Amino acid sequence: MSLTRLLFHGSACAVLAGAAIAGDIQIRDFQPERPLSRARRPAPVTAVIANTGTAPAEVQAKLVLPNGVRAVRGDAAATVRIASREEQRISWEVEAETAGPCELRLEVSAGDASVAAAALAMRFLPAAERRQLAYIPAPDPVKTPILIGAHHCPLWEADKYRMWDNVLKHPERTPALGFYAQENPQVSDWETKWAVEHGVSFFIYCWYRASQGGAVQTRYSSAINDALFHSQFVGKMKFTIMWENQSRGTAGVADERDLLANLLPYWIGTYFKHPSYLKVDNKPVLFIYRPEFLVKDLGSVENVTSAFAKMRQACRDAGFDGLTLLGEYRGLDPKHLELMKTLGLDYTFAYCWGIPGSPTPEQAVQAQMANIRKTQELAVLPQVVTVSQAWSGWRDEGSIWKIPPVDFEGLLRQAKAFIDTLPPDQLGSRMLLLDNWNEWGEGHYIAPYREYGFGYLDAVRNVFAENAGPHEDLIPEDIGLGPYDSAYRAHAEQERTLNKLLSKNVTKSGAPEAGLIGWWAFDEPANDTVTLDYSGHGLGGVLENAERAAGIDGHALVCRGGSVMVGSSPLLSPTHALTVTCWVKTDLAGQKHTWFVNRIFGGSTSTGFRLGTQDGKPCFGVPVTSFSHHLTGKALLPVGRWTHLAGTFDGAVMRLYMDGEEQGSLARPGPLHPNTQPLCLGNYDAGHAAHFTGLLDEVKLYSRALTADEVRAQYRSLSSSAKP
Repeated sequence: MSLTRLLFHGSACAVLAGAAIAGDIQIRDFQPERPLSRARRPAPVTAVIANTGTAPAEVQAKLVLPNGVRAVRGDAAATVRIASREEQRISWEVEAETAGPCELRLEVSAGDASVAAAALAMRFLPAAERRQLAYIPAPDPVKTPILIGAHHCPLWEADKYRMWDNVLKHPERTPALGFYAQENPQVSDWETKWAVEHGVSFFIYCWYRASQGGAVQTRYSSAINDALFHSQFVGKMKFTIMWENQSRGTAGVADERDLLANLLPYWIGTYFKHPSYLKVDNKPVLFIYRPEFLVKDLGSVENVTSAFAKMRQACRDAGFDGLTLLGEYRGLDPKHLELMKTLGLDYTFAYCWGIPGSPTPEQAVQAQMANIRKTQELAVLPQVVTVSQAWSGWRDEGSIWKIPPVDFEGLLRQAKAFIDTLPPDQLGSRMLLLDNWNEWGEGHYIAPYREYGFGYLDAVRNVFAENAGPHEDLIPEDIGLGPYDSAYRAHAEQERTLNKLLSKNVTKSGAPEAGLIGWWAFDEPANDTVTLDYSGHGLGGVLENAERAAGIDGHALVCRGGSVMVGSSPLLSPTHALTVTCWVKTDLAGQKHTWFVNRIFGGSTSTGFRLGTQDGKPCFGVPVTSFSHHLTGKALLPVGRWTHLAGTFDGAVMRLYMDGEEQGSLARPGPLHPNTQPLCLGNYDAGHAAHFTGLLDEVKLYSRALTADEVRAQYRSLSSSAKP
């Protein structure tokens, strides 16, 4: 069970945008308990208030409601006493008179002083009768003039808790089914019902191979094999697959024989021959994510062209009239399109449109249509049009944007008008692709969810089934079904217990020190899956595929790809100065780009700090811009003995020390840039390739710059153990 990215210090709750923190009292969470709420129906909301101080506190929590919303259970103003380093959950039920968006506000005070506040945006769906049904009512599909498909992201399996990490940061993305387990056939039936009743006639499931060269093994296939194939509504909707072949060596093919004797027969037998698989003109439709990667897999462009021809013949031999192949490309380079045409692809399509610069909704619409028109103007390879709803990336990296439903409807109308201009003999004149049904973590989705409810699906219905008449959008709560997130809820409860352990107040001889934020000594029993913070601040971490060995003092962390992940906390972001110190030991010389203390991740590459090696030498980074300001030492990291390292920053200059001696300095004026990332010990990130190989011990983080004398004193305190 992986808990890495779900660790929020002291709580399993989401980081709440807009929450204020004052002193020791924090609003850890303020959220509705159900994914979607309806007007004229009580909606539970819960706040989690924490006391991080060393003394108990009595606080008042006041729920401020907008006009048209009333509290039907719980006092709008409640007083609670919270013990030191504990948290209290306070719940209310609120009811809205009419459908629509609104904002609730929570104000927390202690005595006469306001100490924290948080806002909660909610959207109430139209009022509906609540009744108990044995099962989901059969779908009532609407007719559309063209085939409308939605890319489907099948990453939401019961034991893949980390996939929801970015949704924890963006709780407004919570799906209507909660943090569901996709292998449940009832989940598939809800998706089918919602899709076909709004005009979406097929899903394009991302399809992952787990290994190549032999019998087919898959990853994330449960959405099709376990859920769709065993669902009651499997015959109500079509599906197809997009071969996710980007992971070289595992997700592609070893050679032509592997493609034709292993992979293609599996597809034909498992998918193509299924009655619900999408066939156009009796040809199965297959999407390929990185068709250009097949050139290396099969040895040449000519070999790929030949293999595609053989695939089409194999499909004819299986009773079809051929095979329609679409290759993914979201660029405008005519040379790349020429390559795709030479390979033998029938059409190009975009999985999504990457639009730089965090555009406004209007700019995002215009950019997509410009790309679509330009692709057509190039006239190299026919296209099947895709329109994208949003983008954030899995860690909010790079460009972030979202098109609200009203603007998305406008984009759909423009796309429909464009499709009408395409030659009628092309598939693109009969098909539109929507990006994406359920890419919750990466930030693009049209399935019903908390922020906009059924807004995106209603936009599809309005454009492509405008004469279909009124309809009712059911959710599980309406008919007494669900929940579908039991596995995740059980995991979250385990995590709350774990976080309570991680926040345990423990100290070690020598603590507290002035400015000491965290001290990770790895001195727990060898088989413990957690490591505590011996500074007394309760910043414990979880071992991820890592173990302990004898250290310079007690135990040490064995670094060979595993890590310790310390959950996000404001304490990990000192603002004006910092010091990172540790002891390391390695038998591998020349490590070029490895890290053993890191808080710089994708989406936050101009923030945080890290300590590791570059070209065999110690390296200390405190960036101002993306990955800037990395200071590499003069001497190589010794091999075969314990070595003390320290990186200091005083607000103006970075300094790097090895065994108490300065190895270099670098001017870096200006404050530190905080972030909300975890702290990784032993690696760059959990499971990352840029990991240090060796042992790590006695990691300390300070909110001040240690002096040279203090660094030397720390080295000398254990230097007798540093020899081989």
